[in-house]
Amino acid sequence: MNDLSGGFSDPAPDAAIAFRAILQATARPGRVETLRGCHGPAPLSDAASAVLLTLVDRTTPLHLAESHNTEAVRQWIAFHCGAPLVAAEDAGFALGNWSALAPLERFAIGTPEYPDRAATLIVDNHDFDAAPATLRGPGIRNSATLALPEREAFMSNHARFPLGWDVLFCGKDRLAALPRSTEVS
Repeated sequence: MNDLSGGFSDPAPDAAIAFRAILQATARPGRVETLRGCHGPAPLSDAASAVLLTLVDRTTPLHLAESHNTEAVRQWIAFHCGAPLVAAEDAGFALGNWSALAPLERFAIGTPEYPDRAATLIVDNHDFDAAPATLRGPGIRNSATLALPEREAFMSNHARFPLGWDVLFCGKDRLAALPRSTEVS
């Protein structure tokens, strides 16, 4: 039997704290927040576990990239979130390591009428200590920096704005966000 523990110990306040941290990271690209209080099975980071528990439920189509598509992770998500697991093209959220999420063209970028129908990529096990890129745009005074797995994909994504996917970077207990509105250089 798999271990299904690791959810929030006090769900309502823990989810509210996590939601606030996710909002802060999204509103201020480049800002790194700390998410604690839960853990899922390997290879899920604590931050990715908190993001799933906070943003994903039985109405949220979730794609698991190969790096995270394990029996233990599937059972943990089914128990704690109830999210339906779907193909990349149908996902509201997608979870995996950066390389496992490729090709990125599979994910929804919204439509001119409904740009909010884009996917959010949860890039887990992110290296926050890699070489930083410079960020500019809404929520950033002058400029900010954030380690990115590559720059070109994010530059191309921003060029489609208001269409494009959004990204939540998770690693250990840390979280950062890169909305499609952010310019990367």
